Amino acid sequence: MTRLSLLDLVPVVEGGTVRQALANAADLAAHAEAEGFARYWAAEHHGMRGIASAATAVVLAHVGAATKTIRIGSGGIMLPNHAPLVIAEQFGTLDALFPGRIDLGLGRAPGSDQRVAQALRRTLASDANDFPRDVMELQSYFADDGRTGIAATPGAGASPEMWILGSSLFGAQLAAALGLPFAFASHFAPDALDQAMAIYRRDFRPSERLQQPYAMAGFNVFAADTQEEAELLASSQAQSFVALRTGNPRQLPPPVVGYRESLGAQGSAILDHVLQCSAVGTPETVAAGIAAFVQRTGVDEVMVSTSIYDHAARKRSLTLTAQSVRGSALAA
Repeated sequence: MTRLSLLDLVPVVEGGTVRQALANAADLAAHAEAEGFARYWAAEHHGMRGIASAATAVVLAHVGAATKTIRIGSGGIMLPNHAPLVIAEQFGTLDALFPGRIDLGLGRAPGSDQRVAQALRRTLASDANDFPRDVMELQSYFADDGRTGIAATPGAGASPEMWILGSSLFGAQLAAALGLPFAFASHFAPDALDQAMAIYRRDFRPSERLQQPYAMAGFNVFAADTQEEAELLASSQAQSFVALRTGNPRQLPPPVVGYRESLGAQGSAILDHVLQCSAVGTPETVAAGIAAFVQRTGVDEVMVSTSIYDHAARKRSLTLTAQSVRGSALAA
């Protein structure tokens, strides 16, 4: 059976609050757990009024306390923003609190602009080797092998499941070289998906952590009882994406009837391209879309992203998605 997982940006909706967004995150994770999702990941973004997951490790502690079995993790921690020792301590703490349930997805994008990077007291002036070195430094802290000369406490001896994230070929190459699982951000950056998966599998080197390549990819899902309702729900993310791409990021807006059509052919084509790894519609449409995506990519796991304005509708979308996969050939 194809495994499903959930990516959450912890959206702050228009008219809502950060407090409500965090409450929704815990409730959504518990709901995903009940529906059989394998993992819940939160993403690190900074300086964005519509995303409440900047303090990712804190959010994961909140979610962990509201769940029992689902794996929880970062999708991802943007390592250029942090000293590796700090991340070892944070995720070592999470591993101690929720043993056997912690994932540590790592990305090399800053998740911010230059001003925010400076406010984080980090710099974007780095060479191509910084990220691989930081990943290996993190591995050393968890292994407590003495190579750094520092014992991370918490952290030493912890065993979070480490992933490399990417939206280009670089992440695929690094994950393959280190023998780590790989997750591709095709839910918003689909262009290099097929090539990245091919490189990862071709160049994979078995490690103590992983003997065979294991790949996951992001996929947008908006499921509802009717096609019309699903398309309406999806319009919130479409609006948010257009706002982000035009330099005007905003909180997640309420859905708008006919939004795609209002953009004209060119605007709609841009969204169709960027969000091509998506399924919008009834459970049957969603099941067919996920099946085609799995057949195309050969991924072991699908990371579902579903940014929906109404929390109840978002939970309903996850339920329908899980039911559609369980009732399809993907369950075999």
